[in-house]
Amino acid sequence: MSDMALPAENVPSDKHPIGLYVLFFTEMWERFAYYGMRALLIYYMTKCIFLPETAPSVLGYEPFRRGLEWFFGHPFTIQELSSQTYGLYTGLVYLTPFFGGIIADRWIGQRKAVFIGGFLMAVAEFMLMSKALFFPALLLLIFGNGFFKPNISTQVGNLYKAGDHRRDRAFSIFYVGINVGAFFSPFLCGTVGEVYGWHYGFGVAGLGMLLGLVVYLWGQKYLAPDNVMRRASASAAADQAPAQPLTADEWKKIGALVVLCILNIVFWSVYEQQGNTLALWVDSNTNRDLFGWTMPATWYQAFNPAFIFLLTPLILAIWKWQDKRKKEPSSIAKMAIGCLVLGLSFLILLPASRVVAAGGKASMLPLTLCTLCFTIGELYLSPVGLSLVTKLAPPRLVSMLMGMWFLSSFFGNLLCGFLGAYWEKMPHESFFIMLCILACSAGLCMFALIKPLKHAIGHGHEETVDV
Repeated sequence: MSDMALPAENVPSDKHPIGLYVLFFTEMWERFAYYGMRALLIYYMTKCIFLPETAPSVLGYEPFRRGLEWFFGHPFTIQELSSQTYGLYTGLVYLTPFFGGIIADRWIGQRKAVFIGGFLMAVAEFMLMSKALFFPALLLLIFGNGFFKPNISTQVGNLYKAGDHRRDRAFSIFYVGINVGAFFSPFLCGTVGEVYGWHYGFGVAGLGMLLGLVVYLWGQKYLAPDNVMRRASASAAADQAPAQPLTADEWKKIGALVVLCILNIVFWSVYEQQGNTLALWVDSNTNRDLFGWTMPATWYQAFNPAFIFLLTPLILAIWKWQDKRKKEPSSIAKMAIGCLVLGLSFLILLPASRVVAAGGKASMLPLTLCTLCFTIGELYLSPVGLSLVTKLAPPRLVSMLMGMWFLSSFFGNLLCGFLGAYWEKMPHESFFIMLCILACSAGLCMFALIKPLKHAIGHGHEETVDV
């Protein structure tokens, strides 16, 4: 993307600009807030908010429950309502980035969008400290994330010129920042929420979001000019010219991204079970006793980001080794591998599900191994996809298309909630087999479409040679 401007600072070609680390720590604290809240969410609903004695005091509870029961045609149990709410919320936070990207591209720019989003989410976390404001707080989180999510990821790409070999590695570094926050939040927010009260856990998450805003405001001078700043610059004559229609090549690249987004829906519907049904599995079906101490159930949410820390250097080293031998998989092939690994990881839980069916409790070991494996799948798909969007998107539409990328997470989380509603309706062994089949099917479809997608994306462009 040739008109992506760089910040004024000069950096050696083998090092990353300071702006990457500003965005790293901003995203780290935002993810701390999001995953801290998510670690508490399913338990908060099943053990507090949706209980008969609490639910009547929650604003909007009755119309919300009745609307879902009317749509699905049957009354909901507390668990089913909680899983559907979880899926609906975690889905909608990935719907609004599409619109937040459009607003940033056309009017306010990525910088203002990130600040507005972060501020709204901080307010929402503190609103969650009141049981009555549960649904209004979720709504504010959804809107805040819509402004924040696509526009901070886009700013990572803005730091690098087209063809810069550091871009993919920058997104992997940025992805580690996401998971630093996700790792620590269950320990802090989760423990505070479980031990001292749910509302205190949400308050800790809100403080984390405020810290992220402080870092972001402090580091403004290190960031690349956003789209609005470039249009306002007298030297950006090309940006001031009327927008040209999309070319045929650009439409083909957008079409390829749409196809990948559709297949990603299945990936995210299976992957996001870690905060939904797998969280319930940890709480009710897993032996969490370790040397006389019982691990809080919310701590499970730290397993996945911990494995990301451990596995990212290893996977990057593998890709580098493959690249030297001209055998590194293309971006689409990596994403297909990610889907297959995710699906196969759930087969590890089949013996444990038989132990639970017989009336026992499963060991933590199979769940830990399953999480290790689907983390590998995540690393092959998620950061690769983020980088691919910034490579292929026309510069004037990059935030909107980043939002479109997150639409796959929106539909995936909706499907996650729908699948989670079957947790109590079918044997756990059958449930895990179903997840395996879904994810592996998406991976096989990606492999089958590699050649036509490469043809649509085109060859000979510096920024797309690895697709």
